[in-house]
Amino acid sequence: MNPILMEIETVLETERLMLRMPEYGDGKIVNQAIQSSISELRPWLGFARETPTPEDTEINTREAHIKFLKRESLRFLVFLKETNEFVGSTGFHNIEWDVPKLEIGYWVATKQSGHGYMTEAVQKLTEYAHQDLKCRRVEIRCDRENERSRAIPERLDYDFEGTLKNEDMSIDGTQIADTCIYASIT
Repeated sequence: MNPILMEIETVLETERLMLRMPEYGDGKIVNQAIQSSISELRPWLGFARETPTPEDTEINTREAHIKFLKRESLRFLVFLKETNEFVGSTGFHNIEWDVPKLEIGYWVATKQSGHGYMTEAVQKLTEYAHQDLKCRRVEIRCDRENERSRAIPERLDYDFEGTLKNEDMSIDGTQIADTCIYASIT
């Protein structure tokens, strides 16, 4: 089946969170979170190497909307259900529909960090990937030094499959980095 014909939810909910596909106009709130969290995001995420402008982020969220519709990647913006405050971003990328398998990526706004929101969101995405999208493999990759990011798959009982040593350059381009691979398999 052509993935564009797949029925994919554009909104997912957990007890505390609403995850939804990016919409036009979301760039402003996402950019505010990036700007207020830049020092925590910069070591780990390429898009934060240089602080994006609100226009840059709006373009990025619109492109994410289009990629979602085309089923190339499925980004979800995360909001608190009670207050509609923006929490962060997560979603599926490196999708291989033929296998099927995909990777989950995520980042959380600094002021929302430490409340378990991203763990809750990733748990929902993991369940959705296995149950609804019938994925056989859900993977999370993160820098070996990023302990906070690594804690999420570890809390969710993903299997630690190993570390790819000298696998990538650090985001700042100053050193070679190791990548940890976690997987949830059905």
